[in-house]
Amino acid sequence: MFDPNGVGIKNGNIFSLPFNEDESRIVLIPAPWDVTVSYRSGTSNGPDQIIEASSQIDYHNHFHPKFYEQGIHSLEVSQEWRKQGQELRKISESYIQALENNEDVKSFSKSINRINEACEEFNHFIKHKALFHLEQGKKIGLIGGDHSCSLGMLQAFDHEYESFGILQIDAHADLRESYEGFDYSHASIMYNALKLDSVKNIVQVGIRDICEEELDRIEDAKGRIKTFYDSGLKQAEYQGETWKSICLKIIDNLPEFVYVSFDIDGLNPSNCPNTGTPVPSGLEFEQACYLIEQVKRSGRKIIGFDLVEVSNGVDPNNDWDANVGMRLLYRLCSVL
Repeated sequence: MFDPNGVGIKNGNIFSLPFNEDESRIVLIPAPWDVTVSYRSGTSNGPDQIIEASSQIDYHNHFHPKFYEQGIHSLEVSQEWRKQGQELRKISESYIQALENNEDVKSFSKSINRINEACEEFNHFIKHKALFHLEQGKKIGLIGGDHSCSLGMLQAFDHEYESFGILQIDAHADLRESYEGFDYSHASIMYNALKLDSVKNIVQVGIRDICEEELDRIEDAKGRIKTFYDSGLKQAEYQGETWKSICLKIIDNLPEFVYVSFDIDGLNPSNCPNTGTPVPSGLEFEQACYLIEQVKRSGRKIIGFDLVEVSNGVDPNNDWDANVGMRLLYRLCSVL
């Protein structure tokens, strides 16, 4: 018997909830993939780590009491894709190390093609999972994995919606083209998203690590990309603007339908020290949740989300990142 006030029983489902797939309004798709990450690996373990930590949740939500009663179910992590990703990650690590050492990488050309093909196949896997559940009338979210995993989700919504915007919370702009030779790099997810006809615009929040190529792409996008840099957000607050007024300015740029793409490194790294590419500064946990809540209160419809780049790192006794990640996931589910 499920007791929302009792001990969380680890039953393999997210938040130890007692709902199967058919009973659940929200279905979460795990993405155990981090083949192309350019700094620290480990985010492929994020889905398992989040699910493991999620039994520690207390269910009350001040803004959406008892929303969990609609049912939330996490699909099983694909062991086949996890295994393939781990094998390819070993190859990509050798290649990236050679790049960083300024070595001749011509011998890796076949490996790069193999990785690009596998990433495309993985995107198709996520897309078809997402489409199946959308067609069943479910609300869906993705648990990454690195940020490249989001493309399959976005492709599914591109199929289902004529037009929607992306609210990207992130330390990085992710607008590089084919970074390090990888067509589906985590650093290229928003570049690839712009290729989708239904993506009306991308509103980026918390960006604080960006290259000139990406700056040029933002300028050339003619308003399709609106970027709120972390430094600008901080300066506005230092000069007396409230976070509410800043959020309203951000939300003004979003259309009726909104997909939330949340890279956990958009938060201050005290919340996610083991994420793949941490950057100083960033949003605080409640700041980010307030922004997403205000999107919902504005009358816009949040159609789906992803939460990516969560990793506990190499210390088996440290589950802080997953603890923060699962609580952020719970808040994302509540607005969905």
